[in-house]
Amino acid sequence: MTTEVRVPTLGESVSEATVATWFKKPGDAVEADEMLCELETDKVTVEVPSPAAGKLGEIVAKEGETVGVDALLATIEEGAGASSGGEKKEAAPAKSESADDDDSGGGNSGGDTIDVMVPTLGESVSEATVSTWFKQVGDKVEADEMLCELETDKVSVEVPAPASGTLTEILANEGSTVEAGGKLALMSSGGGASAKKAEVTEPAEKPEGEQYTTPAAGRDVEDAPSAKKAMAEKGVSRDQVQGSGRDGRVMKEDVAKAAAAASAVPAASSAPAQAPRAPVSAEDASREERVKMTRLRQTIAKRLKDSQNTAAMLTTYNEVDMTEVMALRNQYKDEFQKKHGVKLGFMSFFTKACCHALKEVPEVNAEIDGTDIVYKNFVHMGIATGTPTGLVVPVIRDADSMSFADIEKAIAEKGARARDGKLSMAEMQGGTFTISNGGVYGSLMSSPILNPPQSGILGMHKIQQRPMVVNGEIKARPMMYLALSYDHRIVDGKGAVTFLVRVKDALEDPRRLLMDL
Repeated sequence: MTTEVRVPTLGESVSEATVATWFKKPGDAVEADEMLCELETDKVTVEVPSPAAGKLGEIVAKEGETVGVDALLATIEEGAGASSGGEKKEAAPAKSESADDDDSGGGNSGGDTIDVMVPTLGESVSEATVSTWFKQVGDKVEADEMLCELETDKVSVEVPAPASGTLTEILANEGSTVEAGGKLALMSSGGGASAKKAEVTEPAEKPEGEQYTTPAAGRDVEDAPSAKKAMAEKGVSRDQVQGSGRDGRVMKEDVAKAAAAASAVPAASSAPAQAPRAPVSAEDASREERVKMTRLRQTIAKRLKDSQNTAAMLTTYNEVDMTEVMALRNQYKDEFQKKHGVKLGFMSFFTKACCHALKEVPEVNAEIDGTDIVYKNFVHMGIATGTPTGLVVPVIRDADSMSFADIEKAIAEKGARARDGKLSMAEMQGGTFTISNGGVYGSLMSSPILNPPQSGILGMHKIQQRPMVVNGEIKARPMMYLALSYDHRIVDGKGAVTFLVRVKDALEDPRRLLMDL
């Protein structure tokens, strides 16, 4: 029986790769999941495992050739010399102990083996962390039933079963980091496999895992071509790099880690050491709970700190009388909801007001790229949204050309998707300006942090009745403090104050939005 070896999924927006290295030659015996070749894309390096045990037949795509997704790479002649692999021989004693059990129920009745792969994670996202397995080895699963959940820097991704069957082996345990297109687990489509199968093959995996990180004695390991190029570009010698590929082979990512570590040494020596944690008594320690930060929380922390370190961030404040907006909303909210099927909130007013002000002060809607200023002739509005796992910022594209109803629908839809963890990476990229509403949590005043590379973020706050002088009389008015944090490298104080005043004017007299004043 002939099995085809094809190019796996390479990731979103990646449609082709180059065959970098073949680890096997035609006629070589190969085991299932043994690495056959390596592909290189413009973003990542992908290893292609053997889909079955047997003998490598024809190599269709030679080294250096460009291949597309699902293109034919080679063929495997199943059953031809597969037993010559050393790993299976090492596993033979473990298998003989359960020979009676295998003869009576497992073996050939287990059905075809199905790979559970890491799905596409989104543009510019190449890896994820396995957060939770919903099934255990030996469990029967239905097609599309959730097997596990992965965490990336931005979103959580649920992995469904590709078919009905039995989960026979988990290859990536909870806490493991996996790459896009990597293998998570194995399933048997026949439903006859059991957890015993995983226990039988486990001894065979140990020498393979050890061989994967340590070069075999007396064997000359060929490093990835992309790694050689990266070492030359970064000035990193081979002995500075710890290889993570098969047999200790150096990959492109290993070079990047080594270069980062080398550059961090002088920085670490000059920077003050992080203050150690204060001593904790044994009694207090027993009542503490230590939880590892999620990838999302780590990313939030890093991006916010990078924003403070990079931008010359400054905040200016103003206040707005919400009387007119609240009156307009109360007058039309029922009719608005009846016609458009969505509630009329304050966010659409603020979004419209910001779009209006950004046209007059375009530097607040720009970003710095090296020594260039990139002005955006459109507004992709980011709406900061709190979720159970952390803060995310879904983006409403071309908000400046949308109606009040379209804005309210987009905010409601993306807010619900954010809380359910269903947002894609594309929905959180490309924002040009951000609005953060801390008022929903009761915040009276705060200084929002920039969402890089954006140059401005507006902070909304709680509406509070305060005594104000109106036409010489003291009256109670619904007031809200506004805060604009901006990058002083690109936005001057005059521009920042002008922006806030324009937002204030538009909200205190919403008719100005209709008249474009």
